[in-house]
Amino acid sequence: MESEGRVMAASTPRPPESCNRPTGWSTTKIRTVSPRRGGHAGERRHSMAGPGVVTAPDGGWGWVVLVATILVLALTLAFPSCVGIFYTDLQNEFHASNSETSWVPSIMTSVLHAGGPFCSVLVERLGCRATVMLGGVLSGLGMAASSFTQSIGQLYVTAGVITGLGFCFSFQPAVTILGHYFVRRRAFANAMSSTGTALGLCTLPFLGNYLHEEFGWRGSFLVLGAVLLNCCVCGAVMRPLEPPVRRGQPLMNQGPPSPEEGPVRKETGWAKMIWSYVVASFSKHMAFDQFCNNPRYCVFSIGITWMMLGFVVPLIYLVPYATANNMEQGRAAMLLSILGIVNIVVRPPFGIIFSMPWFKGRHIYVFAAALLVNGISNSVPCIGPSFTVLLVYVVIYGLSMSVVGSLMFTVLMDIVEMNRFPSSLGLLAIMESITLLIGPPLAGVLIDRTGHYFQVYFACSAVVASAAVFLIVSFCWLDKKDRKSSKQTQPSALPEPARLPAADVAPDCQYRSVPTEGDKDNASANGAEHITSV
Repeated sequence: MESEGRVMAASTPRPPESCNRPTGWSTTKIRTVSPRRGGHAGERRHSMAGPGVVTAPDGGWGWVVLVATILVLALTLAFPSCVGIFYTDLQNEFHASNSETSWVPSIMTSVLHAGGPFCSVLVERLGCRATVMLGGVLSGLGMAASSFTQSIGQLYVTAGVITGLGFCFSFQPAVTILGHYFVRRRAFANAMSSTGTALGLCTLPFLGNYLHEEFGWRGSFLVLGAVLLNCCVCGAVMRPLEPPVRRGQPLMNQGPPSPEEGPVRKETGWAKMIWSYVVASFSKHMAFDQFCNNPRYCVFSIGITWMMLGFVVPLIYLVPYATANNMEQGRAAMLLSILGIVNIVVRPPFGIIFSMPWFKGRHIYVFAAALLVNGISNSVPCIGPSFTVLLVYVVIYGLSMSVVGSLMFTVLMDIVEMNRFPSSLGLLAIMESITLLIGPPLAGVLIDRTGHYFQVYFACSAVVASAAVFLIVSFCWLDKKDRKSSKQTQPSALPEPARLPAADVAPDCQYRSVPTEGDKDNASANGAEHITSV
């Protein structure tokens, strides 16, 4: 027996220690690949790929999804800032104060972000494509119903809640599916998608001003509701990523279902069952564990939440500020369009620059520095309400806003795992919605009491700049702490074995914790590649 064991050991090739074979996989051939000969990151290899593994195309149909995401962001994120064109008409129609009227874009923007957990549930149940299309229907119906409202309170419900919820259902799934279509070019794809906001800021003011002159605010809202239905068309092209079908392979890892996958056992009481379901849903769709255990996500969430208190307020009050100082409505709307043009021109090259290797790990500092410039620029309108001063302001604001918009989702994807991105975005959106809700009304109260707009810009400058300083100081401290701890920990002599990323795909949802091309490249970087066959 001992001699037979030696013969079998001599005739059977053994894999290197750095390439442990995952349990349940049939490996018949092992090929060692040097790092230089292993191919580039974009090469599609099916090494270490098992059933259910989805490969990020980083192109192909992803470019169509990118264009659709740009249009969705143009119709959703930029829309609340353009409500200022109808600001004076709403005040005169409903005899409302600045504070009361400002609740319309405030509720719209707040619901757009606060609906994140509901959107996450719909994405799991229906998928990204159907959720985006549902959002287009809701937002279109909300704006169409707003044209028939008879009070400012009804406008809060139709334009604020219904339209804002539709924006949320369209915007967040579009960003989520884009992150799964692009891995190597993710920074570039996010920067390009953020140009959608700039595209909306460039075109919607002109469209809104033209509709306002031709049809009034009621007719404009009706036409804009029809325009928002184009989100359904954009959602239709966002087809889900599906794993490659391999025929002839045996069923592997098909053991008995885990307790989580099996049928839920009936609890003794309905109250206990409902409470367990609520707790499980909150923990799944809102990343409280990330907020408590991931200090970088915690710091980023707090900084962004504080930033949103004064980030969108200047855009909402830009047109009223200009028209209150005897500027024509057309020239005031042109300022928002110039802001959008600056973003469109600047964001694509910024996306290419930020995709360079040097910026890897430094995205948060570029983001915070641009946010600091954005905060300081809000003090420029305090110099005077002339067109030249406001033109300089929108150019500086647009440059800094383009960097902030290009890197916001990239930074979030850097500090959390991709399978936790939807839930992390959902919790961040909930936190943002609080400050987005109270920001414009607080500014309206300040205007009603003082009678001046420039004090609002001073307050916004202080809020945004302080949030930028908080992010810079906090992340510098966290990086210093990580470097100190890494020096104290001795690196192991042997490299860690290549492990297969765990696929934690939720039922009926193709956008959760799927190993992408970047995961496989990292796994094969240790110098070995598994070729699996039957």
